Amino acid sequence: MTKIKDLPENERPREKLLDKGSKFLSDEELLAVILGKGTKKCDVLALAKKIVAIIDDRGLDLKIDDLLEIEGIGKAKTALIAAAFEFVRRRIKPEGLKIEKPEDVLPLVRHYADRRQEHFIVVSLNGANEVINVRVITKGLLNRTQVHPREVFAEAIADRAAAVILAHNHTSTNLTPSEDDIEVTRRLIEAGKILGIKVLDHLVFNEKGFKSIEV
Repeated sequence: MTKIKDLPENERPREKLLDKGSKFLSDEELLAVILGKGTKKCDVLALAKKIVAIIDDRGLDLKIDDLLEIEGIGKAKTALIAAAFEFVRRRIKPEGLKIEKPEDVLPLVRHYADRRQEHFIVVSLNGANEVINVRVITKGLLNRTQVHPREVFAEAIADRAAAVILAHNHTSTNLTPSEDDIEVTRRLIEAGKILGIKVLDHLVFNEKGFKSIEV
């Protein structure tokens, strides 16, 4: 992975943010700005990548211990990240956000649009269509093997969710759902019926827009 010192000065996260604005930075770059520096063994961008992976997995359930388990993260950096995470969470408050239409979840997942791998995301909702949590279930090309109903609905069941909205990013500019996209969606809708958890929609998105998968 590219290290900070190997980047031209105007492409380093802090300088890039000040020059172009925060929206032009990836999640890893934004976190690198918050961290400030890495460790003797781990460059700040590599450290940020590890932390982003944990946050993707845990969603709003991120705990202090999740961060402390990462090599190179001490108590000081853990406290900094946890405080920043909670500060933003209190203001954005994704939990409790009412979803009137499926695309209302886009602000909660749009930051995955620039990822180099496909991220399959599940947004769990209560009976009033309010957001309970947002989680990345798997990474990589979508297929029946990777996106199994067991993984998709396990956390939704734990959340006591009444419904879910599925979403995944396309790494290309093409938003047309693939045959695997459609088959996975169909399979999850049927599994949801058995579990009593309605699949409201499955959105394919990239940096340009989104498309709802129709089955």
